Amino acid sequence: MPTSVRPRAARPTAPPTGRWRSAVVVCAFLVAAAVGIGVALQHPSAGAEVLLGAAPVAQPPGPTSAPPPSSAPPSRTPDPVPSTPAAPVLRLPGPVPAHGRGSFGYDDRAGGVLGRAGVLQRFRVAVENGSGEDVHAFGDAVQRALAGPGSWVDGGRLRLQRVGPGSRSDFTIYLATRDTAGRLCGAGGINIRVGGVPYTSCRVTGKVVINLDRWRTSAPHLVAAKLPLDTYRLYVINHEVGHQLGHHHEACPGAGRAAPVMQQQTLFLNGCRPNPWPYVGGKRYTGPSV
Repeated sequence: MPTSVRPRAARPTAPPTGRWRSAVVVCAFLVAAAVGIGVALQHPSAGAEVLLGAAPVAQPPGPTSAPPPSSAPPSRTPDPVPSTPAAPVLRLPGPVPAHGRGSFGYDDRAGGVLGRAGVLQRFRVAVENGSGEDVHAFGDAVQRALAGPGSWVDGGRLRLQRVGPGSRSDFTIYLATRDTAGRLCGAGGINIRVGGVPYTSCRVTGKVVINLDRWRTSAPHLVAAKLPLDTYRLYVINHEVGHQLGHHHEACPGAGRAAPVMQQQTLFLNGCRPNPWPYVGGKRYTGPSV
C-alpha cells in the first residue's frame, strides 16, 4: 500500500529580525524624504525666496518689446531758422513837423575830448522845442559822427569837445524844423530852399543848422540808393561841421568813386557813391574844388 505523503504544514513566517526592520525603516524614510523634497521644490518657502533674491542668477534677455503705439507724431527739435539781418532804415515814417516853438533845449552833458592832438574847439548841442526829437539822442548821434574813425579829428590837428550850456563854446549844432532852419540860415545869408521849401541844412557863423526834414527822411536819391539813414546822418553832420572848420564844397572826383564829404550829397551824387567821412583809410579824401 503506497505510503501516503501528507503535505507539510506551512511554517509560520518568522517575525522580521532587527536588521530587516532597520532596512524597512530606512527605505520608508527615504521615500518620505523624497516626497517632501518634491513638495518643497514645487512650493518654495518664504525663506527660499529671500535666498534667491539675495543671489540673483543672470537670466537670458527676453524679447524686446516695441514701444506702445501713439497717435501723436514723435516730437523733434525744429530745425533752426537762419536769421536774416534786418533791413536798414532808409527814412523814418510819418509826418515831420514843419515848425516848432523857435526855442531850443540843450544837451547838458559834457563829452570827452575827441582827437589826439591839435587845437581844441568846443561845441554845444541843441534841439528845437516842439520838434519831437530828444536832445540826448541827437547829442549821441553828433558824438558818433565827430568821433569817427574817419571824422575831422583823424588829421591829428584838431580836437573837439561837447560842452553843456553856460560853458564857453566855439559853435553850436542845432537840430531845427524846416521853418526855423530856413530862418536861421537866411539870417546868415544862406538860402536853403528847394522848390520854395527850406530843404537843405547849413552853416552860418557859430551855428551848424541841421534840417529836421533831412534828419528824418534823408533825400529821395539816397533812399533810392539804399543808403541807411544813420549813414546819411553821419554825412550831414560832418559836411556842415566841415563848413564851420573852413572847408568849401567839392565835386565828385570820378564816376564810381566815393563822394567827398564836402560834396553836396543831399542834392546830387553825380556818379559818385555816398560817403560820410572826410578821412578814408586814414587819409584826407577830397574832390575838385567848386
